[in-house]
Amino acid sequence: MSEIKYTEDNIRSLDWKEHIRLRPGMYIGKLGDGSAQDDGIYVLIKEIIDNSIDEFVMGHGKELLIEVVDGEVHVRDYGRGIPLGKVVDCVSKINTGGKYDSKAFKKSVGLNGVGTKAVNALSDEFTVQAVRDGKTKTALFERGELVKESRIVNSKEANGTIIKFRPDQSIFKKYKFRSEYIENQLWNYAYLNAGLKLRFNKKVIYSRDGLLDLLKNKTNAETNRYPIIHLIGDDIEIAITHANQYGEEYYSFVNGQNTTQGGTHLAAYRESIVRTIRDHFGKNYDARDIQTSIIGAISVRVEEPVFESQTKTKLGSQNVAPEGATMRSFVLDFVKKELDNFLHRNQDTAKALLKRIQQSERERKEIAGVKKLANERAKKANLHNKKLRDCRIHLNDKKKDGTLDSTIFITEGDSASGSITKARNVQTQAVFSLRGKPLNCYNMTKKIVYQNEEFNLLQHALNIEDGIDGLRYNRVVIATDADVDGMHIRLLLLTFFLQFFPDLVKQGHLYILETPLFRVRDKKKTFYCYSEAEKMEAIEQLRGKPEITRFKGLGEISPDEFGGFIGDNIRLEPVYLSQNTDINDILSYYMGKNTPERQRFIIDNLKVELLDVDGEDVDLVEDMIEEETVLAT
Repeated sequence: MSEIKYTEDNIRSLDWKEHIRLRPGMYIGKLGDGSAQDDGIYVLIKEIIDNSIDEFVMGHGKELLIEVVDGEVHVRDYGRGIPLGKVVDCVSKINTGGKYDSKAFKKSVGLNGVGTKAVNALSDEFTVQAVRDGKTKTALFERGELVKESRIVNSKEANGTIIKFRPDQSIFKKYKFRSEYIENQLWNYAYLNAGLKLRFNKKVIYSRDGLLDLLKNKTNAETNRYPIIHLIGDDIEIAITHANQYGEEYYSFVNGQNTTQGGTHLAAYRESIVRTIRDHFGKNYDARDIQTSIIGAISVRVEEPVFESQTKTKLGSQNVAPEGATMRSFVLDFVKKELDNFLHRNQDTAKALLKRIQQSERERKEIAGVKKLANERAKKANLHNKKLRDCRIHLNDKKKDGTLDSTIFITEGDSASGSITKARNVQTQAVFSLRGKPLNCYNMTKKIVYQNEEFNLLQHALNIEDGIDGLRYNRVVIATDADVDGMHIRLLLLTFFLQFFPDLVKQGHLYILETPLFRVRDKKKTFYCYSEAEKMEAIEQLRGKPEITRFKGLGEISPDEFGGFIGDNIRLEPVYLSQNTDINDILSYYMGKNTPERQRFIIDNLKVELLDVDGEDVDLVEDMIEEETVLAT
């Protein structure tokens, strides 16, 4: 074996844009295609908006315009505007920016001067314009390279900064912005910056009461066990309530940044709630009974926060300020004093809170025996478990290197699971095979998860028995046939996750696998089509007389063909809950016993289109109503 030479020729120096383009994950996390909320294209938008938010925090500009049209992003704020002589430097020179001066940006998110430069380097086109005191300057870049710079000229526009960019399609392949993700992102900005008006594609996003509004939009007042508790202090704001759901649900923020992975502030918040409630009621309640069904939010502002990555999704700071208290004591002292005082002043809320804790305690003890037996069965099954074909890399591994997503496909039947198993990437893709249709678990207690073998083995495969902190896969994908039975299984699995593990859905881990309905091919070329329109387009391109195959189930697709559907070209539809989605209302409507309402919906929405073929379509409607009644049972 020849020796590899290591000389001066092996040493390379990359300029700022080359390094960002070569290692984009270091700056914006995973790239993705826009199907997940934390994909890189949304981080690009965040990096631009963060600067505008910092202007608002410093008292400059109360309105922000955001437009996303045909893959291009346009952001316009009404802050002070970038100093005109530094417009080019601020978007193209690393370690250049106003946030190094703590007097100008005391408690800002972006302290390292990288964010806007990363957007510039990763965009096909990037335009920046600053308007300041009747003067303006514009610069145009392509993939980080300056191609045009205007002189400073007069302007009648209001002060502020305008940025337009289009992500580089050679890096973000087949990307697509999902407006619901952007809107959710903007709502978080509104909650953290009460009084700021954001206009997004003609929608107005505005909050007057901060985290109180956040929890109002994330919960249902009718199912909350007590009115939302909202407390504000110096550099800290919290909101909390208990609902009827399982698990915990938290929203955490630092200096306006949504820390989706939590950090020291969230850990301190969870601990402080438990300690305060124990002390208030004078009883050492199990932490799980206090935390079950909590929906809470916390926002803190600190000087020079330390995050665990450039994307700032997890706070690592131990201190509130260089000379201040620890984050733990800061949060604990505030919650202990303010929450305890609130509960003393609001006895009805305190009684309702105590009642919810006692209910959780009873339910936990009730399932203790069942849980022990179920866990023993799960351990035995795992010794020779053919239901789970595991992969080698899991979500906790991904958190360490930040590069790989792990996926588990939940399939029904041996043929479908067999095809996916043979075609999958064994490094990052796992397969869990269901046996028959799952139980409709709507309105059941968590005891059923341990009593039902399929559900019990599934929760153990995902490692979510004690919450999703231990979730083993970044993407949980429901892979069922594209027919009525497949839709039924999909609904039953959605019910399972929404009923018992809603935070798995809310944190963007649940997806639906889209599989092709048709294969259109001739001797030279093959198209896999996911809709009637795609089929017609493929027929048009092939002309002649192509062979057309309709796939009725996953088991009919060969392993070789499956490799093309679950690899680089995988199509996943995220299960997304909008701001005002009420899980209980959804499950009650679709999976409850109110079948007359669903029957009326089917009749009202299908009868008009189906009543033109000699009465035969009336029978079809009646068949659908009969099938729908079966689905509900």
